[in-house]
Amino acid sequence: MVVREEVVDRLLHALSDGTRRDIVRRCLVSESSVSRLAEKYSMSFAAVQKHVAVLEQAGLVTKERSGREQLVRTDVEAVRQARAAIDQLEAVWRARVDRMTDLLNEPKGDTHEREER
Repeated sequence: MVVREEVVDRLLHALSDGTRRDIVRRCLVSESSVSRLAEKYSMSFAAVQKHVAVLEQAGLVTKERSGREQLVRTDVEAVRQARAAIDQLEAVWRARVDRMTDLLNEPKGDTHEREER
């Protein structure tokens, strides 16, 4: 699964905050109202709403109104996209580290010969 760069940016930004990661985890287990979520954190209701809004904009959670409450649930497919994006980054960095390791392990003579070509 290849994830577009702008999607990766939104996902990683949304997941860069510990409170937002915790909200994603809580709402993955079961949907929760914003007011119930707010009880779990030492911040204002409005601050929790803002965190939920960032997650919603990134597509990590969805909100649905049920009476007076807004129920939040994690979108499992969006979590999979975040995982795929992180896996892609890991593959790039592993390849770079492997290449650096290869370069560092080359005998000194091989490096000079390659530079002369």
